[in-house]
Amino acid sequence: MFAIIKTGGKQYRVAEGDILRVELLEKDPKQAVTFEDVLLIDNNGDLKVGQPTVKGAKVEAEVITHDRAKKVIIFKKKRTTTYQRTQGHRQGYTEVRIKSIKG
Repeated sequence: MFAIIKTGGKQYRVAEGDILRVELLEKDPKQAVTFEDVLLIDNNGDLKVGQPTVKGAKVEAEVITHDRAKKVIIFKKKRTTTYQRTQGHRQGYTEVRIKSIKG
């Protein structure tokens, strides 16, 4: 059984027991979180497709930890004008464990 959920502007394929990195959520570790935007549920061949979401479906998860990804370096340069800029960025994320899929 798996589902496709939408959170943080992205779509993820999840199954029970999966560990997933999503955009930063305002929850504490060990706290439960529910994803209401379920786009599709597959229960061993029984497919439910939402328009745009499946009514009454939800995916329950538990927050494991908050962290930040590896640093990405942004470097801009123009040849003859002595122009160069360096900037770094670390994106925050929340790691969650999928507990159950209901729908």
